[in-house]
Amino acid sequence: MIQEINNLNDVAGFMHNLVEEGVNAHPDELFENYVKIETGEPSFSAGEAAFRNQLMEKSFEICEQQGIDIYSFMQEIFLIDTGLDKYIPLPSQS
Repeated sequence: MIQEINNLNDVAGFMHNLVEEGVNAHPDELFENYVKIETGEPSFSAGEAAFRNQLMEKSFEICEQQGIDIYSFMQEIFLIDTGLDKYIPLPSQS
């Protein structure tokens, strides 16, 4: 897991990490709310969720500073990493 967010490459790395963890992440959702479908157990401990929330907050700041829409930016990474870009158009192509 990426340890800090300082630029757009870090934001992208963070989203790649979330996909690798099997999380269908949405920028507005707190990580305390993510659960494992199979068990209903939390996906993250309280500390892990708090850390990811901080990374997401910083991701919002970086994207805003760069004039980048965080939702489209992260969605595109998710679609490509999961292969869903074969079925769902990428935001940059819409």
